[in-house]
Amino acid sequence: MDKKIVLQIPAILIEIGDLADRKGVPAYVVGGYVRDMLMHRSCSDIDIMVIGDPLPFAQTIKNELPGRNLVVFERFRTAQLEVSDSEKQTFKLEIVGARKESYNPDSRKPITETGTLEEDLARRDFTINALALSLNSSSRGLLVDQFNGIEHLSGRILRTPLEPKQTFSDDPLRMMRAARFSAQLDFRLDEAIILAMNEMHERIRIVSRERISQEFLKIMQCPKPSAGLSILYETGLLKEFMPEVALMAGIEQVDGLGHKDTLYHTFQVIDNVAAQSDKLWLRVAALLHDIAKPVTKRFYPSSGWTFHGHEAVGIRLVSKIFTAMRWPLEPSEYVRKMVRMHHRPIPLSKEEITDSAVRRLIVDAAEDLDDLMLLCRADVTSKNPRKVARIMSNFNNVEQRISEVAEKDLLAKWRPPIDGKDIMDTLGLSEGKLVGIMKSRMENAVIDGIIPYEREAALDYIKMLYRELS
Repeated sequence: MDKKIVLQIPAILIEIGDLADRKGVPAYVVGGYVRDMLMHRSCSDIDIMVIGDPLPFAQTIKNELPGRNLVVFERFRTAQLEVSDSEKQTFKLEIVGARKESYNPDSRKPITETGTLEEDLARRDFTINALALSLNSSSRGLLVDQFNGIEHLSGRILRTPLEPKQTFSDDPLRMMRAARFSAQLDFRLDEAIILAMNEMHERIRIVSRERISQEFLKIMQCPKPSAGLSILYETGLLKEFMPEVALMAGIEQVDGLGHKDTLYHTFQVIDNVAAQSDKLWLRVAALLHDIAKPVTKRFYPSSGWTFHGHEAVGIRLVSKIFTAMRWPLEPSEYVRKMVRMHHRPIPLSKEEITDSAVRRLIVDAAEDLDDLMLLCRADVTSKNPRKVARIMSNFNNVEQRISEVAEKDLLAKWRPPIDGKDIMDTLGLSEGKLVGIMKSRMENAVIDGIIPYEREAALDYIKMLYRELS
């Protein structure tokens, strides 16, 4: 049903509407741009739906606005291009034709036919994305809202245009999108959506892992990722594509006088990181930092649950998850390092800190030291305020010692005072195992304070080593 709401639209859309009038084409802005306009959120991606063939209209926009970087997808009868307004702001347009869809039960790829405006809006994922804004001059700015999307926006609730089971059966990825929009927009899910997701979570298996990963990483980039992650776990979706994480639920770990569930502890750690950093892969490291606790847990009456070696097992699981989720390999080493080292600063916070121990932490963490310390602080989720204050004070001491040692030793961006080539040139050696052994022992000697961080001292040291090893 049309709500008699008329919105002011930007000049670039008025120009596109005038082009539509000249070509006799009914044209609407649909989906996320309309939603974000109503929520006063900035958005530069605009979906324009026309009644009829979209491709000639896309070409008209390119020729007359003008547009650029036109890409046509003949098979799907859609086109993409970019336009700029008078203030040089760039907009990415996707031009589509109104369509209706049907689905094979074993595939999320739709069988499409030309449809009406009403049929097109009915096929969309959520009512807040099933809003259309007329661009033609006779009804310009008129909002089409046949599924009460405005009401749901106002109430901050997600509902589907059709029955949730049909919406999710047609495209199971929409269940992931429900969790993402809930976290991204701070909306609650309608009870019918939650029930449908609980019943249908296994259907996500027909979706490619790449598409699942895209939605999952968008959840991880939300202001409070736990809002979406909790939905994924509680509806059974999480165990379908990341069972190693779901297994953390119910694993207890000692925390003062109480216990905490490792999965929800992990969700809190991610939120703590997200409050301090936008770095996606640091958030992923927070997700996976305790990933091996389910397989390393042991219970001792005297001390409770223990998880000995979970860092070492964890880095193997990180590699497995990166492969399964089709994540890029480049950040894998960073995440593995964070998982491997996330407990390293903790012993330093509980004892008299030696320069040698601090040097080793600086060298091993290298350029990721600040991220590691942020993760360690985020890992403190105790409800005991005195315990938290004590731990944070200890971490402050560690960071102070890091600063002191780094300044004293010039270790902030530590590099060995000499490299393998220096060793080979000084001793007249060719590349080989002996050079590697001497280089490693020289680096350890610097870190442990046996020799000063000076080039000449390092060269003298490798000469002495060479005499010993020859």
